[in-house]
Amino acid sequence: MTAKGAGAVPKGTTQAAATGGGQPTIISIAERAGVSIASVSRVLNGIGARPATVDKVERAAAELGYVPNAVARSLKDGRTRQLTFAMPDIGNPVYVAMVRAIQSVAKAAGYRLLLHSTDAVAEDELAVLHSLGDRTSDGLILCPIRITDAHVDALRSASGPVVVIGSLPSGVPVDSVRADSVEGVALAVRHLYETGRRRIAFVNGPADTVPGHKRGEGFRKALADCGLVYDPELVVHTDFGIESGAAAAESLLDLKPDAVFGANDQLALGAARALHARGLRIPEDVAVAGMDDSVLAQAGWPPLTSVDLGSTERGRRAAELLLQRLDTPEAPGSTSENPTPRTTTAPPRLVVRASTGRAASDS
Repeated sequence: MTAKGAGAVPKGTTQAAATGGGQPTIISIAERAGVSIASVSRVLNGIGARPATVDKVERAAAELGYVPNAVARSLKDGRTRQLTFAMPDIGNPVYVAMVRAIQSVAKAAGYRLLLHSTDAVAEDELAVLHSLGDRTSDGLILCPIRITDAHVDALRSASGPVVVIGSLPSGVPVDSVRADSVEGVALAVRHLYETGRRRIAFVNGPADTVPGHKRGEGFRKALADCGLVYDPELVVHTDFGIESGAAAAESLLDLKPDAVFGANDQLALGAARALHARGLRIPEDVAVAGMDDSVLAQAGWPPLTSVDLGSTERGRRAAELLLQRLDTPEAPGSTSENPTPRTTTAPPRLVVRASTGRAASDS
């Protein structure tokens, strides 16, 4: 059947010729639906047509396996239908959990997700921020562990909407999703205190990072709340990694701690490795706890007590905030010079496992 009226498929034109043997075209869809090319164009571009025509075109497009041209659509509405997530370490299970949550929200909204691992290098993070001006994606979710003046300047002048997973200085016009690290540390320290621990060593991340600073602040406060004296000799700052955690814990063991608390699960598992190497039992001799409640926590032996900081929830909320900004005129980089930033915090939750059983003196 050939289409009638203006723009109809020329008589004798076959479907194969109309499609060129590849992606169906509006010509082949018009031929299959028995409508004009102009009608097909209106339906596919969402301009509007009679319900019967819309039904015919949509049915014909589906039968022919028509896939909308994303590039053409992006040229029309100015959107790429792509979002970017830039994280410090793509191998860290915390960020993997965030990726899954972000991608789920993005996919449901018709967006693809681009991933970028920055290795926590400020220059790389700034480059991703500046790349918003290239229009390779419509918006960015950034997860930095350090916030410099250059970060603040780049965030203020971003060419598109940005959501930061982490804490930001006041006055930065960007939405953010935070973890309550101070309360999370308090949950862990209180638990260790309640199991009879009194010499709690702390293996923390770099002091110049946002999580390192916040978790250090939380540790001091939690000790004070439990009536324990802060001993700087029982605190070590190192990189966020298993090997670093093992080396840091080894340096603390001669001080006879009865618990080691790691600022993330990788540090805590490194500490557990050092304890095993010394022939110390967990938790009978020394309890071990971590933060993030990543898949690593359940894989350790014994399974690791850890504070769930809501990695999945933070990823989900960040994606939702970003999509909302894409549909509002107050997004950074739009016509509004003073967007009102929104901040949301994921509540922490302590997950108790075998690595922090009661102290031997209390059993």
